[in-house]
Amino acid sequence: MTSVVPLIERKQKAARERILRAAAELFAEHGFDSVSVSDIAERAEVGRTTFFRHFGDKQEVVFAREQAILDALTLGNLDSAPTSSRSAAGALRAVQPLFLQVCAHISEDPDEYRRHEQLVEGNIVLQGRGAAKAQLIARRLGALLVENGWDEAVASFASQIALACYETARATAQPENLVQATRQAFERALSLGAEGAKGADAAT
Repeated sequence: MTSVVPLIERKQKAARERILRAAAELFAEHGFDSVSVSDIAERAEVGRTTFFRHFGDKQEVVFAREQAILDALTLGNLDSAPTSSRSAAGALRAVQPLFLQVCAHISEDPDEYRRHEQLVEGNIVLQGRGAAKAQLIARRLGALLVENGWDEAVASFASQIALACYETARATAQPENLVQATRQAFERALSLGAEGAKGADAAT
C-alpha cells in the first residue's frame, strides 16, 4: 500500500522547487551577484522566512544538487568488498559505482548542467563554495569506507582519488559523456595501481 505524502510536506517541496526555479531564472537573467534573496523569494512567491527554511543563503541554492548528493551518500549505496581486499584499489572500486550514479544524476538534464557549470565558473565565490562541497562529498565517502572496514588512511586516499577522477571528467567531457568519461578516469587510476604492482613484483 502506497503512503500518502502529508499536505504540509508536499507544500514545502513545492515551495523549494519554486525557489530553485526562480533562482535559476534570475541568475540566468541578471547574474549571480545582482540577485538578492528578496528577489528570489519574490519571484518564487514565498516569504524570506520560507526561503531561509530551505536554504542558508543564495549560494546554497546554487549547490542544492550537490547537497542532495551529499545527503544521499549512505552505507547502503557503497559496494562492499571481501575483508581480504581492503586495499586502496579495492576502496576505489567500491566507490566507483556510487560516483557513476552521481554523474548520471547531475547530468540527466545536460542544459541545466551546463548552466550550473557556467554560473559557478563565472564567480570566484561560487568556485570556492563548489570546492568546499566537493571536499565534503570526499570526506563523506571516506567516512563510509571506514565504516565499511577500510583503514582511515586508505579510505581518505581512495576518496580523494575518486574525486579527482570525477573532476577530470567534469573538466574535459560534455554533460552527455560525463558518466563515460568518469568511468574511464577510474579505469586509468586503477590501471596505474596495477602497473605499479607489476613493477614491484618484477623488482623482487
